[in-house]
Amino acid sequence: MKTLYLECNMGAAGDMLMAALLELHPAPDDFLARLNALGLPGVRVRREDAVRCGLHGTHIAVEIHGEEERPAEDVPLHDHPHDHDHPHDHHHPHEHDHSPAHSHAHADLAHVRAQIESLPLPEAVRQNAKQVYARIAAAEAHVHGTTLEQIHFHEVGTLDAVADVVGVCMLMHELAPSRVVVSPIRVGYGQVRCAHGILPVPAPATALLLDGAPIYAGDLAGEMCTPTGAALLTHFATEYGAMPPMTVRAIGCGMGTKDFPAANCLRAMLGESAHSAPNDAIVRLECNLDDMTGEAVGFALDRLFEAGARDAFVQSIQMKKNRPGMMLCCICTSDRADALAAEMLRYTTTLGVRRQDMARYALDRRVEVRATAFGDVRYKVSEGYGVQRVKPEYDDVAAIALREGLPFSDVLQRLENA
Repeated sequence: MKTLYLECNMGAAGDMLMAALLELHPAPDDFLARLNALGLPGVRVRREDAVRCGLHGTHIAVEIHGEEERPAEDVPLHDHPHDHDHPHDHHHPHEHDHSPAHSHAHADLAHVRAQIESLPLPEAVRQNAKQVYARIAAAEAHVHGTTLEQIHFHEVGTLDAVADVVGVCMLMHELAPSRVVVSPIRVGYGQVRCAHGILPVPAPATALLLDGAPIYAGDLAGEMCTPTGAALLTHFATEYGAMPPMTVRAIGCGMGTKDFPAANCLRAMLGESAHSAPNDAIVRLECNLDDMTGEAVGFALDRLFEAGARDAFVQSIQMKKNRPGMMLCCICTSDRADALAAEMLRYTTTLGVRRQDMARYALDRRVEVRATAFGDVRYKVSEGYGVQRVKPEYDDVAAIALREGLPFSDVLQRLENA
């Protein structure tokens, strides 16, 4: 099973997590180019080489109109004015920042949602990004005793956070791990200075977002985990704990900005873990039909696929009174089951739809583009449970066969043997 392990011995921030995942990506420069081309106003994300305690890794800098946002400051236990680097370069949102150093405009949650909606992203990435940011806003609203509608974010800090959130969601989508294991998360201790004044560490919003996750203070004073880091970790984690037995294929190190006695990094390890149990869940919807034409059933099947069915098909059955009939089956995810059941009731003559919730053993799947004698071709790679399969994409094979005037089977054989 494709497994991602996130080691948070020095906490987490959005930029650290993005940097660690970027080191796992097969084409990091291309990824950053696509991220910067999304259209976030005035935003430029760049990566820098960084070294902490002799360990080399990547630091992510998010510039807004050419400047990095100044982070909240750690407050020494004796609490005197100071000016030093925060462990992470991440600005997390708080309600109404009116400090003199911040004269920029503010944005509410509806504005942030609209901003994410406007980006040319895969729907799964867009939904994940909106859910992560909604959780941050809900936590901020709760700790400040206000509503989501009344929460406002400092504009520059918002763009910084949205870039982090969208970048991490894109990387998680493209790396596509089936299992995400997060270590216990160091949060630090002491106090942090922000727009509201001096707050305890972990910051109240961070503590709320980490509800249900294993956390610890550690022996280093300061804010080690930001709200954005907390929201991203808890959104994508499938489980928490020590690193599981796994064959590691790639390691990424995302660096914070401050030097500590320990290397200030978040490590991400991507590989395969043995898993003999089901790793997925699906829903099977079905109904029996004996009074519909083939054309009408075909029309219903098309509607089910349009509504998000993973698969839909018909089986011949013998019904009561010796009537030949059909059983219409729809395979879908749990979140689409109710909508698809309604579609089956709408487009068929059935009086009821049966539902079965099932566990499933599923191979991890990804698409790789490979250079061949015919040019670049997409290959579907499926692996897990000790199995690996590689198959050229049908549409690419068909296009080559038509272009070259060759039988489909000949092109397929040459690509499979390439």
